[in-house]
Amino acid sequence: MALLALQAFAQDYAREKRWAEDILPTLIVGKAEWLQQKNGHRFLALYTEAQRPRGAVIVAHGRGWSPDFELYGTLRTRLAELGYTTLSIQLPVLPSTAILGLYVPLYPDARERFQLAVDFLKAKGFRNIAIVSHSLGATMANQYLIRTDDTAVGAWVFISILQGLEEMFRIKIPVLDIFGSEDWNVTMWGAPERETQIRTNPASAQLTVPGATHFFAGREEELMRIIVDFLDRVFASHKGRQDRG
Repeated sequence: MALLALQAFAQDYAREKRWAEDILPTLIVGKAEWLQQKNGHRFLALYTEAQRPRGAVIVAHGRGWSPDFELYGTLRTRLAELGYTTLSIQLPVLPSTAILGLYVPLYPDARERFQLAVDFLKAKGFRNIAIVSHSLGATMANQYLIRTDDTAVGAWVFISILQGLEEMFRIKIPVLDIFGSEDWNVTMWGAPERETQIRTNPASAQLTVPGATHFFAGREEELMRIIVDFLDRVFASHKGRQDRG
């Protein structure tokens, strides 16, 4: 039984490899980077440069997906076109049959990946760094932000987060909570409590996109506008902090 439990919690590196093999042959926009973890595992990150960047964004996908799957491919490319260099990272995945709770033991691994992404962008000279995360990727970003001592991330956007927010008193940066009016029930039910938690920071906000579903199909451009407007406001307030480019 113990062995079966360990196997159930084991990361699916083969699935990560399949995602990469699907992405790389047709990658046109952006550049593939490989970030190495302490255990030697290398994970894919898609680096897409803006022409005159006002900052950089780490894009974090939802449960079991890849850094270029549908919404995440749109986020990484459109945000770059709109002035924010992006680094869309592969987060740890399990087999497609895995329920949400089985991902909890992978949170430490996800935190390491976020830190490696932050370090990568700092090495590129970026000072205005944000995280834009969706679904389970937003929960993993929450876990990173409440435990890191690194203060490089200056803004956090979470889209259609699956679970409630944890220990938000530890997160001092402005955050933006976005979800659709036709989102999954688990996301919408938690909205009032999330709003109460984030309102302690006057620069934070919660927005509902009318007609949008969990993956924002057909509402992508509205989503991009909301994200960019928020990031521009946050980073404009960082007086004296000029980003590279």
